[in-house]
Amino acid sequence: MRVRLFVTIAMCMLIAGLNAQVKLNSFNARNSSDRNDSSDVRKSRGFKNLASIDMYLQLNSNTDTTFVDTTLTIKKDYKFNYLQEDNFGLMPFANIGQTYNTLSFNSISSETNPIFGARARHFNYLENDDIEFYEVPTPWTRLTYKTAFEQGQMLDAFFTVNLSKQFNFSIAYKGLRSLGNYQNALTSTGNFRFTTNYTNKSKRYKARAFAVMQDLLNQENGGIRDEDLENFTSGEEEFLDRSVFDMNFEDAESVLEGKQFYLNHSYDIIKKKDSISNNRLTIVNELSFQDKYFQYYQNGSSVNYFGNAFTNRINDKVTLENFKTKVYVEYMNRTLGELSFGLNYTDINYGYNSLVFLPNQTVPNRIKGNYAGIDASYKKTIKSISLVSRASLNLSDEFVGNYIDTELGLRLNKDISISGGLHISSKLPNFNYLLYQSDYTNYNWYNLEEFRNINTQQIRFKLESQKFFNAQLDISNIDNYTYFNLQEINDDGVRVIRPQQYNDPLQYLRLKIHREFKVGHFALDNTIMYQNVLSDEDVLNVPALIARNTLYYSNYIFKRAMQLQTGVTFNYFTEYNMNGYDPVLAEFYTQNSTKIGGFPRLDFFINAKVRQTRIFFKAEHFNSSFTGYDYFSAPNHPYRDFTIRFGLVWDFFL
Repeated sequence: MRVRLFVTIAMCMLIAGLNAQVKLNSFNARNSSDRNDSSDVRKSRGFKNLASIDMYLQLNSNTDTTFVDTTLTIKKDYKFNYLQEDNFGLMPFANIGQTYNTLSFNSISSETNPIFGARARHFNYLENDDIEFYEVPTPWTRLTYKTAFEQGQMLDAFFTVNLSKQFNFSIAYKGLRSLGNYQNALTSTGNFRFTTNYTNKSKRYKARAFAVMQDLLNQENGGIRDEDLENFTSGEEEFLDRSVFDMNFEDAESVLEGKQFYLNHSYDIIKKKDSISNNRLTIVNELSFQDKYFQYYQNGSSVNYFGNAFTNRINDKVTLENFKTKVYVEYMNRTLGELSFGLNYTDINYGYNSLVFLPNQTVPNRIKGNYAGIDASYKKTIKSISLVSRASLNLSDEFVGNYIDTELGLRLNKDISISGGLHISSKLPNFNYLLYQSDYTNYNWYNLEEFRNINTQQIRFKLESQKFFNAQLDISNIDNYTYFNLQEINDDGVRVIRPQQYNDPLQYLRLKIHREFKVGHFALDNTIMYQNVLSDEDVLNVPALIARNTLYYSNYIFKRAMQLQTGVTFNYFTEYNMNGYDPVLAEFYTQNSTKIGGFPRLDFFINAKVRQTRIFFKAEHFNSSFTGYDYFSAPNHPYRDFTIRFGLVWDFFL
């Protein structure tokens, strides 16, 4: 059924796109130095103005607006991957669609309540803030295609149209199937999304809504067995066929599935008539509902890996229903700025269908709660100075949570802008730290009454300059840091992984610098990150240095009919105790026995742009055969061998 839906959507969009005539004006993309080289225009039905590229708008959940960007830059090469975003600081597993190991740690969050676990499976799970809305003068179709590993491919088909100036809808489906080079590594995922937004003719009433349905399936093999690791790193020819390796298990798979529905609508009680109007008063209502589950299935328990089990057939399933609504008032005044204040209500139902009785503990099956909260925000811009503040507080004794985030920005001149921010938050750990049940006896716990709130304080600074460099610095202090820890590997080879809280504070520093040098048609793009953790115990492990350097050539050929971009990208991170991956939890855990890193990854690429089509050709990790077979994405999980990948992004504007 899912395949038929995917094929139907793709064919409809392709047929629509075949009739397209791409004639767009040149423009400077907002918040970007990229330049689109299209030059023609055409009339659009239902719009008095000519349709140019700057009329095709994308709006995120904060109503920030950007233009549709069809240029070819090095940033597009970084984003042409499964996640379709820059994956600097992420280490992908061997097969596309599997998880990523994080080389950097994001310590802040705007959530005030616990969130769903299985975070290792959420990299491609679209949250509310990931959904965009659109406003277009003519229909727009985008097809994104990329080859996978063995018997599969990835395709993201997207279509949006304005049925009138006031009403837009979009529909999209991203599908992936990839067998992978190792045994029991199949990935099969689907992300369906539908959005719509409406503004009445008086522009007093506005509404935005979406529905998203996602189904992410991964076979889980647990990585190469310990006794085979030496064979992998030897590089002997008989082991270059990766299917010959025995994996830790051959009959396990996990599924993350969810449905999300969202509505935001507002009405201007006092309407801002033009740019010199002094006041605007708006009442806003926002509703969201999410129903999701994570399931781990294994036909035969791996006693020598996860320990004893209640049954030989493992079937762990945890669900979450999360409903939230907000009502708030926005007031805008040219002198005072933009203020908002409101109330929210949250209803949470997380857990399992049965109790678990252990010798010393009874593990309950549910965490439920419903409570109110307060939200507030403030924005003000005075010439080159801007101030943005947001705050939220839960009015609950059980789900205590709050955060405040403030950022002050200053534009010194046309090229240089600086900003500084402060973040203070307190929230409970994720649900799977508080309550977890499994058919494996070691994976059952209840910590809601024992674990304390994670308290985070962070200061951050940012410098942006095309002439000099871009830099980001953040320093975090974390109390009650919560993590999954590899406590021991006993004599039987059983790994004991449990949630823990670190009772002492830890400090985490992160500095990221980006600079691109250009000489004629050649460029060198550099991104370097330095990290340091101060704590009495090794509970948060990150590499001291992460680097990405790209040397490339870019020019127009064939009488400017094609833009060509070719070069080499170098990726590297220093050796450290990299986190391990646990498929039962779908989480990464801290371990201090195996060091991974210090190996280079070189990718050669040739990218091209013809009209509104961008073509990507990449030889990934082409140095694998001559720099040593010691590359891993996590303990026992090898990184990808040398492979050639192809893909394209094709835009149609009717």
